[in-house]
Amino acid sequence: MTPALIRNIVRYFYFPFMFLGLNGAAYYVVVNGHSYAWIGLLLVIAIGTAFAAERVLPWYEEWNHSHGDEHTNVVHAIVYELQNLNGILTIPLMGWLFSGGLNAGIWPRDWPIWAQLLLAIVLADFALMYLHYLSHRFAFLWRLHAVHHGASRLYGFNGLVRHPLHQIIDMVLGTAPLAIAGMPVEVALLLGFAISVQLIIQHSNVAYALGPFRNHLSIGQIHHLHHVNWGKEGDCNFGLFLTLWDRLLGTFHPEPPRPITAADMGIDEVPQFPKGYVEQLVFPILYKPGQGQPKPLTAAAKARAIHDAAE
Repeated sequence: MTPALIRNIVRYFYFPFMFLGLNGAAYYVVVNGHSYAWIGLLLVIAIGTAFAAERVLPWYEEWNHSHGDEHTNVVHAIVYELQNLNGILTIPLMGWLFSGGLNAGIWPRDWPIWAQLLLAIVLADFALMYLHYLSHRFAFLWRLHAVHHGASRLYGFNGLVRHPLHQIIDMVLGTAPLAIAGMPVEVALLLGFAISVQLIIQHSNVAYALGPFRNHLSIGQIHHLHHVNWGKEGDCNFGLFLTLWDRLLGTFHPEPPRPITAADMGIDEVPQFPKGYVEQLVFPILYKPGQGQPKPLTAAAKARAIHDAAE
């Protein structure tokens, strides 16, 4: 195959393969009772596909070069997925505690799994979008969420970069209500996988084509605008899957006010965002929004801050 043909394959088939193909494969695994270990393999395939496609058809070539963030982002991804798994494992307990038994509750368990999954995605997308919006409005949430926005480039792993405390808030307020309503573990597993894949797509450095869906899916350059370091101009396009909720909230902006460059990512007042995982864990303790770059901690103070955050 010629390089041009390979680029066109990536341009037009990257998103369908990632979103429809991998989620379809996960659905097949679950409904046919296969080992859930296959879901982990599919996640590895998603990450590998993103990395390969970024080399073939990048939005910005500069984002393919190391920014000294790879090792930290790998740790973030591992912690993110472990917390997802922990949340899924607690669903039976939550269902029993809040509904009086695993088969109680208001969740439509008699629907086909695919219909339950679509319902879960729509409801979770609204809840996570609104929490995302609030995380840009309230300082105590922004200090945690800023760990995600500190990235100076977007690529596959960036979608899984979250401060663990902020991820817990997302899970408790965004998806736990679905579990309390009686959502089955199988649906929760598929929802968690769909969210992980969507985050990888949303942040991957791939110039994929979306055609008529371009302004209806909260990915690609619509999400690039959300990550710009232009002060408050990035306070838009909060959705994960759909732009519908941003349209209703009045925060949808399909086009940037000026062209976005590879150097426009990050937080304007923290241009030297810490690269290490531990430094990013304690960053919310040091960071005071609106007061510029926080001063680094000494080793002793850093240890104390980690201890205090854990309590």
